[in-house]
Amino acid sequence: MKGLVFERNLARFAASRLVSAVGGSGRGVALGPLRLTDVEAPELPGPDWHRVRPLLAGICGSDLSTLDGRSSRYFEDVVSFPFVPGHEVLGVIDEDDGATHARGATGEGGGARVVVEPVLGCVARGIDPPCPACARGRTGGCERVAFGHLAPGLQIGFCADTGGGWSAGGLVAHESQLHPVPDSLSDDDAVMVEPTACAVHAALDAAVDPGATVAVLGAGTLGLCTVAAMAHLRTPGTLLVGARYAHQRRLAEELGADVVVDPDQLTRAVRRRSRSLEFSNTLTGGADVVVDCVGSDQSLAQALAMVRPRGRVVLVGMPGRVTVDLASLWHREVSISGAYAYGTELVDGTHRRTFDIAMEVVAATGLGRLVSARYPLERFEEALAHAGAAGSRGAVKVVFDLRRPAMRATPSVTRGAARRQQDRPTSRTTARPKKGSPP
Repeated sequence: MKGLVFERNLARFAASRLVSAVGGSGRGVALGPLRLTDVEAPELPGPDWHRVRPLLAGICGSDLSTLDGRSSRYFEDVVSFPFVPGHEVLGVIDEDDGATHARGATGEGGGARVVVEPVLGCVARGIDPPCPACARGRTGGCERVAFGHLAPGLQIGFCADTGGGWSAGGLVAHESQLHPVPDSLSDDDAVMVEPTACAVHAALDAAVDPGATVAVLGAGTLGLCTVAAMAHLRTPGTLLVGARYAHQRRLAEELGADVVVDPDQLTRAVRRRSRSLEFSNTLTGGADVVVDCVGSDQSLAQALAMVRPRGRVVLVGMPGRVTVDLASLWHREVSISGAYAYGTELVDGTHRRTFDIAMEVVAATGLGRLVSARYPLERFEEALAHAGAAGSRGAVKVVFDLRRPAMRATPSVTRGAARRQQDRPTSRTTARPKKGSPP
């Protein structure tokens, strides 16, 4: 079976980094260490593991960072080579492996449709007793991601022993990682559950008080999912979003944002909303919480400039090595926290799986609409270039479609083609204040 394999090859890695830096994200893949080849299905690591055949597999920003050579060297020791990428996975349980996992909706070939929770924590690694984080249900903070009976790997899709979603040969997952998909969710909805779970964790972990002013930087997949989760699960007084493209602004409004502006106008919008003054490019007041869904030098600097004293900046977009002046953080006693992955959340005094909450958010807000383009594996170079330029091309989420040809959406690139002629960067400001809020 064909699959995409990422190998350790420093020369190809350097070539991909150079081309991507010059030509744009995803453009260096032809020269990089990713190749389409025959892939053997991985062996089942134990009795509680099951084979999963992918139907749809998303292309994530972390995937692009890895392929572009931009990911932090911090991750080198928690990845094992060669690996099949793909951690945003909707698939079907292989009926031939004797799986007894609770059945969800029937998918292609008669198997149960499932979404994969890819983090490889202590339970999946066969480590007993589990680390303190896993014991609390915070599998995203597992302390044993390089240990146990599996090769190192933060997640399925970055581990040599598990396979990943970018392969027709399938992957293996522990039964604790499999979530049945209800009939009410379409395939497009279901493949959005994993990125939505990241956003749900961020929204619930951001300590947003009722009536707070929240600013979200970035309106790609993760930013829009965060807007949806924040609007659905929290009660901010005002939710402001910086979105570069017209289709992103439209979606942010539809998903619950109150004020949507170009990114370079977001600080000004926060200043007006908080009635702040400005000095040294920093607001005297500002947003109670700023959620950075970009993870760059510029976005983090902007977040620090617009958060109020003793406010909080939450990093949801994966950062790498950044250079930022932290004097304002020290002087204004700002807190910065990361929001990675998922596990179990405390909601109204009850512990719930993040993926269960994410399914509810996807269903309630229609996040399947963010799936903008679908490609077969054979067109992986086109797919990755499209994902790397998704915003400028009027897209949000680009996925690999591994369903049978008859099951695939036609055409492969869909949704809003007529609108894309007008989805170009502009300086227009769109504001939709809540009733009763000041103009």
